[in-house]
Amino acid sequence: MEQAQKQSYQYKFVNSINTIDPSVWNEMFGVSHPFTRHEYLSALEMSGCVSAETGWTPMHLVVMDIDNVIALMPLYLKTHSWGEYVFDWAWAEAYERNHIEYYPKLVASIPFTPTTGQRIGFSAALSITAQQTLIESIQHFLSQTVIEHNWSSWHCLFIHEAQQHQFSQVDAMQRLGCQFHWHNQGYADFNDFIARLTSRKRKNIIKERTIARQKLQFSFIDGDKASPKQWQGFVRCYQNTYLKRSGHTGYLSPAFFEQIAATMGASIRLLIIEDVDGNLVASALYFVSDTHLFGRYWGALTECDGLHFEACYYQGIEFAIANQLMVFDAGAQGEHKVMRGFRPVKTFSSHFIAHEGFNDAIGHFCQQERAHIDIYMQQMCEQLPYKAIE
Repeated sequence: MEQAQKQSYQYKFVNSINTIDPSVWNEMFGVSHPFTRHEYLSALEMSGCVSAETGWTPMHLVVMDIDNVIALMPLYLKTHSWGEYVFDWAWAEAYERNHIEYYPKLVASIPFTPTTGQRIGFSAALSITAQQTLIESIQHFLSQTVIEHNWSSWHCLFIHEAQQHQFSQVDAMQRLGCQFHWHNQGYADFNDFIARLTSRKRKNIIKERTIARQKLQFSFIDGDKASPKQWQGFVRCYQNTYLKRSGHTGYLSPAFFEQIAATMGASIRLLIIEDVDGNLVASALYFVSDTHLFGRYWGALTECDGLHFEACYYQGIEFAIANQLMVFDAGAQGEHKVMRGFRPVKTFSSHFIAHEGFNDAIGHFCQQERAHIDIYMQQMCEQLPYKAIE
């Protein structure tokens, strides 16, 4: 464990989320966003999915003012770039070509979870002005730590827009990304939603759903009410699909899913898909907050035309409408979501590169990339399937 002092703040890194009181962590981050909850991060560590062996060494930052914890940050020392979804492989390759080590690097993120949220949790006693001063201090501390240890950089990924604005006030590089989210416009039901689409797109969705749902039954089950057999079935589906797609059984282990079922099951919805004889065909894992539905993982034991779109998009849209959720975040990337009504949204990250030459080059790259993403998002908006407003 290391400690340092900046003004009146004390900083320390801790090597396990479980050294931090869950009530303190959840008070600062809140419990409505499932992925910044102590329970979620603890499950990643306790299951071994996040560890030095997997290239994610926990180094969570605790900031104190005398005896009081005033800020927290989920932080990891990384020896690769897998599971981040803000892609910096080209940066690492440029370092390698110049015989400079890019790894390790410090990353503030939620492992394997490309979802926007808070990346610094603050004490409720801090004003917005005090938060801004503290963010500046934290960024200075992280930059000094990176330089002192000869690490290449620190990165803060998928920051929500308000906190990104606070980050941008200081000398950290800003990077723009794009995802596709579905937004609920007060639809009465799924038919009301597709009625707002152009005729051709509406017919395509109806055809897609008809094919996918032939002789299949779909059921959403609360995670804390799902049986062990249903959870085991989901894991089988998840691992089977990962194995076919990537040659491994996925970043997340059965122990991880078992723990989140036990500790935060009320925030989880399992979608179980069975044939008419009750045999498991596929399954998907969703999380819910007060306002959002998050689609995270899915898998199938049998190939069925259109089933991925049905399980991961259309069932989610129906659930969001029925439960009056405002946003459906179905995961990273995916231009194919646009024709199904998902709108492009900006994502934000901040970066500090210790090497002066690379800092200039990467900063220039991010500026150019931002211009391209702005154009790309405009092009995606032009392809949305909604009828023109008369």
